[in-house]
Amino acid sequence: MSSLSRELVFLILQFLDEEKFKETVHKLEQESGFYFNVKYFEEKVHAGEWDEVERYLSGFTKVDDNRYSMKIFFEIRKQKYLEALDRHDRAKAVDILVKDLKVFSTFNEELYKEITQLLTLENFRENEQLSKYGDTKSARSIMLIELKKLIEANPLFREKLVFPTLKASRLRTLINQSLNWQHQLCKNPRPNPDIKTLFTDHTCSPPNGARTSPVSVPLAAVPKAGAAYQPLTGHAPFQPPPPAGPSLAGWMTSAAVSSSIQSAAVAASSMSVPPNQGMMKRPAISDYQSAESEQLMKRLRPTGHGIDEATYPAPTPQPSWSLDDLPRTVACTLSQGSNVTSMDFHPSRHTLLLVGSANGEFTLWEIGLRERLVSKPFKIWDMQACSAQFQSVLAKDSSMPINRVTWSPDGDLIGVAFAKHLIHLYAYQQPNEARQVLEIEAHSGGVNDIAFSRPNKQLCVVTCGDDKLIRVWDMHGQKIYSFEGHEAPVYSICPHHKETIQFIFSTSIDGKIKAWLYDNAGSRVDYDAPGKWCTTMLYSADGTRLFSCGTSKEGDSHLVEWNESEGSIKRTYSGFRKKASGVVQGVVQFDTAQNHILAAGEDNQIKIWDVDNTNMLTFIDADGGLPGLPRLRFNKEGNLLAVTTVDNGFKILANSDGLRSLRAFGNRPFEAFRSPYEASAMKVSGAPVVAGISPNIGRMDNLDRNSPAKPSPILNGADPASRSIDIKPRISEEKPDKAKPWELMEVLNPQQFRVATLPETPDQTSKVVRLLYTNSGVGLLALGSNAIQRLWKWNRNEQNPSGKATASVVPQHWQPNSGLVMANDIGETPPEESVPCIALSKNDSYVMSACGGKVSLFNMMTFKVMTTFMPPPPASTFLAFHPQDNNIIAIGMEDSTIHIYNVRVDEVKIRLKGHQKRITGLAFSNSLHILVSSGADAQKKLVAIQMPAGKTPSGDTRVQFNSDQNRLLVVHETQIAIYDASKMERIYQWIPQGTLSAAISHASYSCNSQLVFAAFTDGNVAIFDADNLRLRCRIASSAYMSTIAINSNPPVYPFVVAAHPQEPNQFAVGLSDGSVKVMEPLESDGKWGTPAPVENGVANGRAPASSATSNPATDQNQR
Repeated sequence: MSSLSRELVFLILQFLDEEKFKETVHKLEQESGFYFNVKYFEEKVHAGEWDEVERYLSGFTKVDDNRYSMKIFFEIRKQKYLEALDRHDRAKAVDILVKDLKVFSTFNEELYKEITQLLTLENFRENEQLSKYGDTKSARSIMLIELKKLIEANPLFREKLVFPTLKASRLRTLINQSLNWQHQLCKNPRPNPDIKTLFTDHTCSPPNGARTSPVSVPLAAVPKAGAAYQPLTGHAPFQPPPPAGPSLAGWMTSAAVSSSIQSAAVAASSMSVPPNQGMMKRPAISDYQSAESEQLMKRLRPTGHGIDEATYPAPTPQPSWSLDDLPRTVACTLSQGSNVTSMDFHPSRHTLLLVGSANGEFTLWEIGLRERLVSKPFKIWDMQACSAQFQSVLAKDSSMPINRVTWSPDGDLIGVAFAKHLIHLYAYQQPNEARQVLEIEAHSGGVNDIAFSRPNKQLCVVTCGDDKLIRVWDMHGQKIYSFEGHEAPVYSICPHHKETIQFIFSTSIDGKIKAWLYDNAGSRVDYDAPGKWCTTMLYSADGTRLFSCGTSKEGDSHLVEWNESEGSIKRTYSGFRKKASGVVQGVVQFDTAQNHILAAGEDNQIKIWDVDNTNMLTFIDADGGLPGLPRLRFNKEGNLLAVTTVDNGFKILANSDGLRSLRAFGNRPFEAFRSPYEASAMKVSGAPVVAGISPNIGRMDNLDRNSPAKPSPILNGADPASRSIDIKPRISEEKPDKAKPWELMEVLNPQQFRVATLPETPDQTSKVVRLLYTNSGVGLLALGSNAIQRLWKWNRNEQNPSGKATASVVPQHWQPNSGLVMANDIGETPPEESVPCIALSKNDSYVMSACGGKVSLFNMMTFKVMTTFMPPPPASTFLAFHPQDNNIIAIGMEDSTIHIYNVRVDEVKIRLKGHQKRITGLAFSNSLHILVSSGADAQKKLVAIQMPAGKTPSGDTRVQFNSDQNRLLVVHETQIAIYDASKMERIYQWIPQGTLSAAISHASYSCNSQLVFAAFTDGNVAIFDADNLRLRCRIASSAYMSTIAINSNPPVYPFVVAAHPQEPNQFAVGLSDGSVKVMEPLESDGKWGTPAPVENGVANGRAPASSATSNPATDQNQR
């Protein structure tokens, strides 16, 4: 086949894909053998459609073509065989063995025999080589990784894995060029040609005086929606989708003119055409409109006065800027108290930040003062006006997270959209008043977005929701428009205007983008967003450039700029990390600033682009502590950037201008932040503070009976009758007065927090001596003093959709079907006298432990002992995996030595000496390239810990690095201490005292290293701030133990603490009676207490036990 014929096949493939002829596309791929669609291949493997997998492969290779091909087919058929065995379908397994696998016996007879022997096993995982085989889904994923490597290495697939880079709808374009050429050759060319067929050459019939019938739209005039046929390998660039209908400029223009004239326009061509031959244009409703339309189009094009653009023939020149313009310096870190879900800076007061939270509370922060001006927890203003459906939903689950907070364009109104049905509108009055204005039951289900708009110069609220609708409300709570057309819940909205044309973009979770005018004519455009899932759209500050950012169901992120005139993608920005298949942590958030900066939150960072450059410019880690997908928001000037943190707070980043503005705020008195009319007591009339809102808006007689709006009886706090208000500089009434002393959070009963007791097991009577969460966060592993390990797992269900560990749901005790238990070798030492140790591999596939005997390596799926090593004496007393290699283990010994052991070669590589007693703790630092050890001699290499007066240096000492590996937590029964890891100098020390005077049994950092969880031998549990070891919360034994346990002899107490690997406020304790408890704060609280305020370097308020001492260098005993 000639090269042109081959290229024609690719054009046909692109066309078929755009037209959604999916089966035909893949059949042509296979029959031509020109393009191997890796994504399609992956889909079929994941689905287990093995016949189709081999049929598709057969178009490119056969079993015996080469060794790569043979290996590909073998892996596929072996997986099919193992799945049949796993289903206990032995008849099918035998059939596969004879028909599919027999061909490989001539090449490796021994392997074929071994595969045959699997039929004799009850569970093929009993075969040592298959002991790590998980479930079907994970096994297919692992196999796919191997298959892709083989395919890429196979010479038969060379140059077949990447689809050629083509412009969207290339075949249509070529046809249109042909039609244009034919039209040029017409003897009597018409301005509005009537093209009805492609089967014959086009000619314009001679005029006969009869009126021309309406022009029919040819094939190319309105392309169907669909993503462009894109390369599907991991290394191929993303191709933008083709225009899915009328262009943006076209549908906006059609809003102002008659749309009765149909267009015969065809796609763009590079040929020059006489003025009367408009077929050369790209399809758009506006191509053949009236003179009024032409004038509007001219106004929409760029002018010297900076009017909004509709097309972008070239990027608008931007003033030069440098990285110093980026807000990169952390100016402050503020705690919201609950997970931050939305933020928005005031449009004119650039240090005023509106923050919405998962607990339903919104807060107004003055960043310059680091203070909350207003804080409004969620409450329903008028329950009787709520629908029965909403009341039923609330009865089942009263939580009300905020999905979005936003300011009105003038900054006088605050809009709040909740995850269930409601929106609230507040009127903001400087400096610290937010008054109820409207409560509207806007949607059935969640309200996913809220925005303000001004159609016809009237302020309105636009909302979208789970009910697939977009609605527009006036300031009386009346519904003006309701837009229907999405087939999935609407995820976001973006109201905008071009001169006098007002419109709304909307995106839904099926990846559709639609545009609406303020009428009842339906959606004007229908596009596919890149990724085809959750997408947000934003215009640049000057309104001339349109961007969208979103995430696919596979977890891949897409940031693009749109060409409005063509409805196609102008730029695709690179720099997002390719996600592992099936791993979706959330939706990436983005923002734009200063007309030349794009920012998106991913990989615990803020990634930055110049709008005119598709390559990522830089990233900002904000000194750490950011979640995987942080939310972010610029202020209007672009000199401040708010970004969420993992510990229910947010950071403010600033550039030099932003820092100056914040410092200037710190030097101004509070009175300076009032508006002029607030300087003294004043009379407030019934006139509204917010323009466009009538004074009697809050009265129910002003509303239709069926309206969902529920306004407050008082607008802006002012009675319609005049009254006197004395304005005082104070924080909102919901917050305690600043003069009120700080109080320690004390949990004394189960109603004050969430606690789950794990189900009992037959061997519960033994003390829990070691406790670990699985790294995935879905299970807890406990090692008892009887040398037996127990595992609990949380299931994914309606009560726990994430499947993660939680105190709200009780997990199940988990064992394999074989009934095996993980019992350690105990040697000759009684288990109660041995020192237990345990370590879990990073992928949770196996656990290593010892209890006085040999170290045992257990398979976490089967509980089988895979191997044993390091027999006593001496016995192993502590285990730690190397952070970068699971085959390297540091083993602390009873004789005070440390062995660096290589599991793969079963050999001790290094022996370390220096302690006087047994090793009780080991911690690797990957960044500092050191191993820190601690021993029962109260020594921490290379430093001896500072003992309190009268205490002997003995007892177990444990060490743990924080997440940044720059600080070291040291725990001894007499103290908790924080060390500078690089210098091994003590920074803080806390010694038991007051209500927490008992010995410390164990302590651990939270997953984000912001907290320290500590357990005591009298049953108390304490939570400290990790930054300074000040006490935040005390949990008394009465809150989580029964009276019998509290009064038992010997007393029951928490022996060990474990922190959840992803939830910073969740931890578990293992008790001396064998029980395990999981603890979390109430969802309404969101965290364990509040940090003690610091005044003149001293913690404010009571709680003497929270005092932590800093340590001068002279306290150190250097070795």
